[in-house]
Amino acid sequence: MTELASAFEQHRGHLRGVALRMLGSAAEADDAVQDAWLKVTRADTSAVDNLRAWLTTVVARVCLDMLRSRSSRREDALESAPERTVAPDAIADRELAETVGAAAMIVLDQLAPPERIAFVLHDMFGMSFDEIAPIVGRSPVAARQIASRARRRVQGATAPEIDLPTQRRVVDSFIAALRSGDVQALVTVLGGNEEWAKGAIAFRRATEYMRAVMVDGRVGLAFAPGGKVQRVLIFTFAGDTIREAEIVVEADALAELVIEDLP
Repeated sequence: MTELASAFEQHRGHLRGVALRMLGSAAEADDAVQDAWLKVTRADTSAVDNLRAWLTTVVARVCLDMLRSRSSRREDALESAPERTVAPDAIADRELAETVGAAAMIVLDQLAPPERIAFVLHDMFGMSFDEIAPIVGRSPVAARQIASRARRRVQGATAPEIDLPTQRRVVDSFIAALRSGDVQALVTVLGGNEEWAKGAIAFRRATEYMRAVMVDGRVGLAFAPGGKVQRVLIFTFAGDTIREAEIVVEADALAELVIEDLP
């Protein structure tokens, strides 16, 4: 036990950092680390090869439970209290707000617990989605998708994207240029990326089954032969161009998306 306690103390700073970014509160982070230690003392660690990674997983599971409990309490409170705006310093300690930014901190606080856990573990601590998946109760593919969703929301808070009508116009222009085989028009829509534009032309015939849709609150593109969505393109916009496109094809990842038809 003394050896385990010593090893735990060695990793305490890292574990507290993980908990802080997940929970947004230094006091709660300390509680999570302490709760994790109690769980560790009752666990069999004889088969653990990477203690740091295993301890990170333990803390992440504790934080997930705490976030779910917090969400439940918040829902109960909202039923009996008027809506109010929460100031950044009311939801996060200065240490965290200075790390990720006040605007991003507000968005993190609004994410569903699995989204926040997946995003923090992957983007801030470099854990693989194979490692993250069992923690959040998703497949690796679905874990990647919910982390991507969280990332888009956080990035949107720090660098707001263009309005929805402009997004719709850009996506419609992308489909029209692809349908007509107009490489130069595609280059323009894709912000000058000629290689991407030439590669996209190979899918010209597929435009018959493409349509602009709302995907998690932004305009994207669905490929839906026979009316069934088989893949979705989620765009990141820069001005009136498309900067990046994430292609989602796996069934469990598609199931994580909120896809709605545009009027």
